[in-house]
Amino acid sequence: MIQMESYGWRGSDAPARITAVHRDRYTLICPQGQVYARLKTGAYYGRGEEFPTVGDFVRIQYEDAGDSLILQTLPRHSFFSRRNPTKGQGEQAIAANFDTVFVMSSLNHDLNPARIERYLTLAWQSGATPVVILTKADLVDDCAAQLHHVQSIAIGVDVIAVSAHTGQGLKDLARYLQPGKTVVFLGSSGVGKSSLINALAGEALMDVREIREDDSRGRHTTTHRQLFMLPGGAAVIDTPGMRELGMWDVSSGLSDAFADVEEVLARGCKFGNCVHGSEPGCAVKAAIASGELPDARWRAYQTLQQEAEYTENREQFLRGKEQWHKSIAKWSKKMKWSGEIRK
Repeated sequence: MIQMESYGWRGSDAPARITAVHRDRYTLICPQGQVYARLKTGAYYGRGEEFPTVGDFVRIQYEDAGDSLILQTLPRHSFFSRRNPTKGQGEQAIAANFDTVFVMSSLNHDLNPARIERYLTLAWQSGATPVVILTKADLVDDCAAQLHHVQSIAIGVDVIAVSAHTGQGLKDLARYLQPGKTVVFLGSSGVGKSSLINALAGEALMDVREIREDDSRGRHTTTHRQLFMLPGGAAVIDTPGMRELGMWDVSSGLSDAFADVEEVLARGCKFGNCVHGSEPGCAVKAAIASGELPDARWRAYQTLQQEAEYTENREQFLRGKEQWHKSIAKWSKKMKWSGEIRK
């Protein structure tokens, strides 16, 4: 009998937990062991139940032979999503019920501060604690300058340089990988998520391809989101490398990721309708001029804020358009029915 507490469950009446998401089928761990399951159509397409993702705890109708049925998605204590890259599909769930987010970027050609800021915004919004993991430390002679730069944009976040090849920094991750805790790995393709998981597990849980000599990047082999248990008792969620990471409801995430910018904004400008351009008495411009607030940080904040506002307005428009089409369809059906009655 599997003890679901070891998989992070914190209550009584232990449910199942999603460990992998496939096209229309799920892998779960439950008290009876590993099972496969499908969604109960009436629950998810009739009552509007939240579609589960990897890390979710769910109620199931267990079947000893054949696929079990997923009946209900239980409330989440953390949740990570992005704008669905498929046009018109809205929000895409990535992972749920994790305690820490490892925001990963490699120290060679992949190091991209703007991308780290984007990931940190979404990580804070998820409800979990982000940690920046700078991988492939063995591929650079000295990472002190890069480490300092990332620390300057990762306000209030631990930044750790590691190497899955040499073992550098792996001991520093132990405090996040405690029994019953869950960590989600986020990063673009080739940053070394699979290599790090293998190094932490002490065995090849994930396939890893060779590093390309021209850009020092490995080709990412993860094709779906998946949860693994490490020997020490922590669960890790690996996610495919995401080329597009669109903003989705990041109001609180922006405040946490850009606490330095929000602190400047909180001081207030001379004019209440200041757009932080050429207006006199602008607190933002004064902070930039004094060197307190780097101009790059301000521009990054504006970019993500504008993208988040665009996404919110776009989704509101699409929801309104969908409701309008439904109303027209109902009206047409009613008029057709009325015409048939009159005949």
